[in-house]
Amino acid sequence: MNKSTAAKVPRQHRTICLYFCQEEYVIHILKADYFRSVLDKVICDHPELFPPDISLKYEMKDIRVSKRLKIHVRRITINGYHYTVRPSFVMPYMTGFTRDVEKALFLRKSAVPFWALAYCFGRHAMYWYRMEASLGRNNLVGTTIKTEENLPVNLAADEKHTWLLGEKVYIAVTAGNGCLLGTEVADSASQESLTSAYGVFKKEIENVKPDYKPATVNTDGWDATQKSWKALFPSIAVIACFLHVFISIRDRAKKKFKELFFSISTMLWDCYKAESKSSFSQRVRRLDEWSLKNKVHPVIMDKIGGLRRNLPKFSRAYDFPGSHRTSNTIDRLMQRMDRHLFSTQYFHGNRNSANLSIRAWALIQNFAPFNPITIKQHKDYMCPAEKVNGFRYHDNWLHNLLISASLGGCRSHPPNPL
Repeated sequence: MNKSTAAKVPRQHRTICLYFCQEEYVIHILKADYFRSVLDKVICDHPELFPPDISLKYEMKDIRVSKRLKIHVRRITINGYHYTVRPSFVMPYMTGFTRDVEKALFLRKSAVPFWALAYCFGRHAMYWYRMEASLGRNNLVGTTIKTEENLPVNLAADEKHTWLLGEKVYIAVTAGNGCLLGTEVADSASQESLTSAYGVFKKEIENVKPDYKPATVNTDGWDATQKSWKALFPSIAVIACFLHVFISIRDRAKKKFKELFFSISTMLWDCYKAESKSSFSQRVRRLDEWSLKNKVHPVIMDKIGGLRRNLPKFSRAYDFPGSHRTSNTIDRLMQRMDRHLFSTQYFHGNRNSANLSIRAWALIQNFAPFNPITIKQHKDYMCPAEKVNGFRYHDNWLHNLLISASLGGCRSHPPNPL
């Protein structure tokens, strides 16, 4: 490889992020024995933070000094690839110390605007914007879920309507195991556009497990969404969201047909509570027959008829114990997304910056601490990512996120050696 070609080769994800005690690091980093002792222990305890070739051993390469923070950083060579080993007490690209920015970034979970962060913590609004956006470069799935065994087999997917420079766009959102695993901006709600957007999730999760095949995905009734998932994962079972049927009837009947709505909603949830596939189908048929007999208003009858016509899409959940029959698992997350987008007045840059922004927000949601009451309810698990993995790398949420994002959350080694 000549110099001109080498200059064009991207570094990909060649930064390994590990925890080092800052006081010890500053004093001992120049000592090779100290560095090796820390590295060897982490390789033994958490090999997922390193490239697959770490089993072939590694060699010391050199030491570099950050001009911004005056921190020494070592590089190692693994099977011909050069990797930077960055301590988790500094942010990516050496833009600051973790301890100085973690409280400000935590407030982004509650959509505190960048200008307010600048007022409280100094710097300027664009500094905090770039600090957050840099997190969005990581693989959402690989950063959040650290082992193949914890990858979800039952997913939920939906689109969030939003705006980019005044033009309507859609965020293809994928959730599993209580975490946001995919957030990609799509130009339209067409099958082609959604397939491309949800395809980003497929690409990232297959980086963690190449033969990944989800069992089910819960979606609303949008045909393009369902066809997109079947195109990406042909063997997947698409389950229609029962909650959307109830909501569509509630929005049309709760005020105008109060008593009728109460009767129908009771029968609807009786259908949902059926313990078997045959019982569910029978109750839906009875609800449809009752509606016809009582000459229910067409606006309601249309939704009940749709439930009966699409019965296989709803009853399919009984074939997959543990699958999502409603979209609750993703709706709760998208409610927070809705508040976040409203507070930022939606997207103002280009599509790439929009993706970085919403991906960074998703990672903060996955790693920022629950409120104290929720922590107690979840057996002292601090955040959704810890609940999925069953452990955390560090008690501080931002350290935990940065370490989890070692190698950008990717599992495979980069394609181009330096």
